Amino acid sequence: MSKPKVAFYWCASCGGCEEAVVDLNEVVLDVVEAVDIVFWPVAMDFKVSDVEALADGELAAAFINGAVRTSEQAEMAELLRRKAGAIVAFGACAWLGGIPGLANLYSRDSILEFVYGGSPSVQNGDGGVPQELIDVPEGRMTLPHFDEDVRTLDEVIDVDYYLPGCPPPAGLIAQAVMALVEGRLPEKGSVLAPDVALCAECPRAVTKPENLTVERFYRPYEIVANAETCLLAQGLVCLGPSTRSGCGAVCIAANMPCTGCMGPTSRVIDHGAKALAAIASLIETRDPDEIAVLAEQIVDPVGTFYRYSVPASLLHRRVGTKGGTATERAVAHPAPTSTTGGES
Repeated sequence: MSKPKVAFYWCASCGGCEEAVVDLNEVVLDVVEAVDIVFWPVAMDFKVSDVEALADGELAAAFINGAVRTSEQAEMAELLRRKAGAIVAFGACAWLGGIPGLANLYSRDSILEFVYGGSPSVQNGDGGVPQELIDVPEGRMTLPHFDEDVRTLDEVIDVDYYLPGCPPPAGLIAQAVMALVEGRLPEKGSVLAPDVALCAECPRAVTKPENLTVERFYRPYEIVANAETCLLAQGLVCLGPSTRSGCGAVCIAANMPCTGCMGPTSRVIDHGAKALAAIASLIETRDPDEIAVLAEQIVDPVGTFYRYSVPASLLHRRVGTKGGTATERAVAHPAPTSTTGGES
């Protein structure tokens, strides 16, 4: 019997999701034994023509990481959608927009102006920016179109499953691949991770006060955090209460607060809003001036609470730039389901 064929591809991302596959270590041998990887351009010399030559639906699954920002990325996503029986949004960027999605706080033109002119490290005498089409003596050269905003994968193509994380934990990757091979995948639209908040698996949960309040917020460099005590109780902005579990609390083990890369549980519509509400609930004072002082201690609130999810949020982008409204997006892109039940 032939092995199921799978593909891996990256769009707008850092490459960490690709490295996560390698981080399977010796388990990767089990994966290679179980499936036939027929497209993985970051690791081996595959070409687009290799995918085009496949019959529609010939791939058992395509794992696509990264958000979508260019026409080339959208075209590859659409091609893999035709060729694959299942599409897995692989990692935070593909599911929620990720770090690249923070670019939605700026217009396309302002990004190009800064990258090719305003950045302190750039010397660009004529101020030119890349052109999508240019004729040279050797012929016509083209570049992909740089879209107005960053989109999640499911804004471009139909997605079957979501594998969260920045990057996805090696254990979840292995489980997802083996579930695919063994025909144990859950219902379409599921997030392939536990549907409970990180606090449920946090080793410091027993130290979290029942009625926790915070009198001051700290950034990680401002204090030496106690390695045994709940980080929220120490005034660090930890997004564990609003973030899905499944990562093994590795950041907490390193004495660093959760930044939210595993995304929300199934009962949350907007991860950033949920995170903001969770942190705001720790403020006991009702005095406006005291609240303002505490709010000032949270530097870059959008980058803190929406670090991985601006494109998937009800905000989607800064008001005044192009893009769909919050209402349009909420109707067009409902929240995915999850593999297991649990409390948020």
